[in-house]
Amino acid sequence: MTSFPDQPLEEQIAQWRAYLRRRRVLHGADVEELEAHLRDQLAALSEAGLTAEEAFLVAVRRMGSLDALSREYAQVHSERLWKQLVMTPEAEKSASSGRREIYVVLCLAAAAAIAVKVPALFGIQLLPDTEVPPFYFRNAALFVFPLLAIYFLWKRGWEAGRSLWLALPFVAAAVFANVYPWGAAAVDNAPKGSDTEVLTILHLPIALWLAVGFAYVRGRWFGNGGRMDFVRFSGELVIYYVLVALGGAVFTGFTIMMFQAIGMNAAWFVAGWLLPCGAAGAVIVASWLVEAKQSVIENMAPVLTRLFTPLFTVLLLAFLATMIWTGNPINVKREVLIGFDLLLVLVVGLVLYAVSARDPQAPPNFFDALQLLLVASALAVDGVALAAITARISEFGFTPNRVAALAENLILLVNLVWSAWLYARFLRNRGSFAALERWQVAYLPVYSAWAALVVVFFPPLFGYR
Repeated sequence: MTSFPDQPLEEQIAQWRAYLRRRRVLHGADVEELEAHLRDQLAALSEAGLTAEEAFLVAVRRMGSLDALSREYAQVHSERLWKQLVMTPEAEKSASSGRREIYVVLCLAAAAAIAVKVPALFGIQLLPDTEVPPFYFRNAALFVFPLLAIYFLWKRGWEAGRSLWLALPFVAAAVFANVYPWGAAAVDNAPKGSDTEVLTILHLPIALWLAVGFAYVRGRWFGNGGRMDFVRFSGELVIYYVLVALGGAVFTGFTIMMFQAIGMNAAWFVAGWLLPCGAAGAVIVASWLVEAKQSVIENMAPVLTRLFTPLFTVLLLAFLATMIWTGNPINVKREVLIGFDLLLVLVVGLVLYAVSARDPQAPPNFFDALQLLLVASALAVDGVALAAITARISEFGFTPNRVAALAENLILLVNLVWSAWLYARFLRNRGSFAALERWQVAYLPVYSAWAALVVVFFPPLFGYR
């Protein structure tokens, strides 16, 4: 059992242990087992950079998912714990560190906003009432993700020398996003807005997100739940970014309205500065909000998972029933293929977040059966999409979009098939839930690896079409 030299922390653990023993009609060994879980949580949180008081607060709240009395203790003593967190000298030191982190975040957000405007120096500008240059779409991830990786490296305390290798994916991405002659006059079969360019735009962020993940977990990618922590962070980031974007939309609307009231057209500012710079900087700010929030309350993504899992299950089943009833096949167009792939990725995401929110030691329950039904429905939809894509290829031949869609649906199929098998074994008490969790996090790099292959090899393979 891990011990901590911090005396106030040991006193808090002793109070927590005494509370459980007073309320529990069980042997002391049960309390000691829970304490071992608590200390493991404390060790992991301390390694992640939290102070002793912060680690205890978060660990006790997380223990609520393992034990009802521990959850009750967290609820009863949350106000006292929060006051301790705010008023102790360690907390004051943490507050100073928090202010420093805010300055770092603001500087990185400003750097992301400036990066968006740097191409204007070379004549690539964002102007109102004009088409956005493809350069911005191809390089959108490169404006933000390297700075986000720098933020995590700074926050996790990695040495610069040991972290330089993380720059390699971003350098390679910058080369392959811009070196190919899309739309160049010298290449007759490279029209503006070619399919391979669109595929690069869609797949480059997926490939680079893995590099951000390595920076986030600080060398814990293959142990101590690092990959699952990054999964939770990714879901939380999407939620917070959407909330920030909604606030930004309100701000933009008021900006246009106020200047129109005095006869001024603010479209040039909104299109050229506010929207692109705000969208880039908001990624850094939303990431900081996720990091800051994790010290206080539980993750939001697993809660939303329980809300949307039944909704998407009903949606998939209704779609399959309607398709069978009407006999209408899937229309294999690029937009439709992208939509179905996003739907299946969302289903995989729901499964991932359900796994992240669940106690691996708990017995199977109704929600697990609902998850299996969701996976099975997604499998059926994936099979229908694969059949439609295969028929289209056999009739009209290979195109970049069809090949990419075929491979991506096959990758999703493998994940869904094995997830369904592991879920079924777990529900029948023939396998552990931990096996499903290991499979989900181990499969994550496959998506980034395939996305990298699309970015690097598809444009020359298909003649930049």
